[in-house]
Amino acid sequence: MAEIYTATSSEVKVNNETIAGLQAIEYTMLRNRQHVGAVGTDERIAVYFQLKVVMGRLRVASANKTLDGLLQSMAKFTVTATLKHGDTSRNVSFDECYMEDKQFSMTAQNHGEAIYTFSATRLREE
Repeated sequence: MAEIYTATSSEVKVNNETIAGLQAIEYTMLRNRQHVGAVGTDERIAVYFQLKVVMGRLRVASANKTLDGLLQSMAKFTVTATLKHGDTSRNVSFDECYMEDKQFSMTAQNHGEAIYTFSATRLREE
């Protein structure tokens, strides 16, 4: 059965501080893998895994002083998200995060929006 979460019920925190004005959270986990081919054939006989890369993005209305401070200080932080809808919930944790960059845009007839990109050592989904 599908688990459906809603933004209005969910919450994202950075170092236990709720991110005000959060519009979206996005994340990816990529496993670097290498294919091992058999000698004399074009078929794969094995796969081995190397580095796991976790990247996330926090989309915030206008800007956030806490996230701006982390970008400037290059300090390590944690991100925790509680995704909810009714009685269904999932906790997502990002450990040992570092801020990578910030993008800002503002269009006519709209409010400003900042996108903060971070990397994490690990992703835990419970």
